[in-house]
Amino acid sequence: MPRRVTIMIEDQLDKKVRAYQTKKMQKENSAYSYSKAVNDILKECI
Repeated sequence: MPRRVTIMIEDQLDKKVRAYQTKKMQKENSAYSYSKAVNDILKECI
């Protein structure tokens, strides 16, 4: 079950996450939340 957390993220990382999110939305032609983008990036890296 998802858990709500608050984090501080650097501006450069925020821009990269938003670019990733935009790319996914365009590819899938549907909504793709910022949280899902962060979770997917973390899953790839950890």
